[in-house]
Amino acid sequence: MGVGLIKLGVNIDHAATIRQARFTPYPDMVRIVSEAEAGGADGITLHLREDRRHIQDDDVFTLRTKIKSKMNLEMAATDEMVEIACKVKPEDCCLVPEKREELTTEGGLDVLGQQARLTDVCHRLKEAGIEVSIFIEPDLEHITAVAEIAAPVIELHTGTYANTKGEERDQELHRLITAAEYAHNLGLIVNAGHGLDYENIGPILLLPHLNELNIGHSIIARALFVGIRQAVAEMKVCLS
Repeated sequence: MGVGLIKLGVNIDHAATIRQARFTPYPDMVRIVSEAEAGGADGITLHLREDRRHIQDDDVFTLRTKIKSKMNLEMAATDEMVEIACKVKPEDCCLVPEKREELTTEGGLDVLGQQARLTDVCHRLKEAGIEVSIFIEPDLEHITAVAEIAAPVIELHTGTYANTKGEERDQELHRLITAAEYAHNLGLIVNAGHGLDYENIGPILLLPHLNELNIGHSIIARALFVGIRQAVAEMKVCLS
């Protein structure tokens, strides 16, 4: 896929984090979505965590009718979340690992360790008309396992790339490029995200066959200075 065609999914979790800090009705998530889409968001990503630390159930159900682009619901592969997803029917669901003590998602899902479970979850979501992606490390064994459980999309974890510098970053970028090429050759759609910002995103655009990037924290942080619409528009410029 050409560089100019990479889609941007805007993760709004940390707008909700501000709201939940004092349990206020603001910032209004519907308006956040509207402004993000006005800035050029190709989709809206939100993570309904078990501990409900930012996005709430009401957000998911309300925004399902307000999002004009597409909804990407990030979730753990639990019965509770699958049931919610099958009721909401977002266009996309991304299965992610989740630990209560983590500040944010710390790595990719262990597909090898739970293939049977993930196969069942993917089947249930597919039956509900939802396209499933799995958030994984750029590891060839895990990519092979995703193809075996018939999930059509991977989202490569770029957090390690984002948190390293110099030679280590170059090595991680090469690992991501190799993983993207391998996944494409297996017939998988390649997305990526985590820890990306306006400064480090450039080299990520070298990933072959890249379909979509999901970015949240850096856009919300930038929005404190320029607003959501402009922050998203600036990230779209970075992608092009």
